Amino acid sequence: MDQQYVSELFTMIIMALALGMDAFSVGLGMGSFKLRLKTIALIGITVGIFHVWMPYLGILSGAFLSGKFGTFASFVGAALLLFLGLQMLFSGLRGKEEAIVAPVGFGMILFATSVSLDSFSVGLSLGMIGARAFIAIMCFGIAACILTVAGLLLGRQVHSFLGKYSFVIGGSILFAFGLKILMQLI
Repeated sequence: MDQQYVSELFTMIIMALALGMDAFSVGLGMGSFKLRLKTIALIGITVGIFHVWMPYLGILSGAFLSGKFGTFASFVGAALLLFLGLQMLFSGLRGKEEAIVAPVGFGMILFATSVSLDSFSVGLSLGMIGARAFIAIMCFGIAACILTVAGLLLGRQVHSFLGKYSFVIGGSILFAFGLKILMQLI
């Protein structure tokens, strides 16, 4: 392997870990749901797949689109996190351990989309600089899958320790994370 390839691989791994931390943080909050291990694995794989195809679409579009579309995608992601966080927070405050949107079925797609939209923006940038697409998307997908599962498992443990209050904490984490993204954009 040449030094340039190793350098680019290292950069992509670091970038993938940074992008995957979104999925970890949100997974930590969503771990409040009583999820089976099979469901946690499925969510991790789904988020990993979204972290592959979203930046890939971004890379393909990077040469054609401006940075404004990436900003729009980040706004949508922040709005989804704010919505999920609020509905979890209100469910927890009402004393119910169920939410309008759980991370199963359509809720899983919503969850995967919300944590993957920022990877589209990164893909746009990578497409504009001509990065190696395969290396980038594989690093993004693997890191997102592993970090999502880790966040969900840790959140599950917190839930078993804190009970219904974990819903309030989880919703607060999702809301705060969505607010943080929104503030960075404004």
